[in-house]
Amino acid sequence: MTVSWPWIVLLALGVLVVVAAEWPRVSGVVGADARRRRERERRKAKLRVVDPEDDDFVESVRRDLDSLPTIEEPRSKRP
Repeated sequence: MTVSWPWIVLLALGVLVVVAAEWPRVSGVVGADARRRRERERRKAKLRVVDPEDDDFVESVRRDLDSLPTIEEPRSKRP
């Protein structure tokens, strides 16, 4: 069975039309935005909610605040 070149060209044009029509949906699944969205969802899945009433949490915040460097402002001798 032989297929002439005009039929091959028509088939290729038909495929291009279908791809062009479905491109927004396809790019939402395999595009760069979809990759960023999947990576963000993976990062968010690792997060957890911390109970502010938890003593370990309160102590860790206090330790972090105590370890922060501070700058003492010199007092000016203004009357």
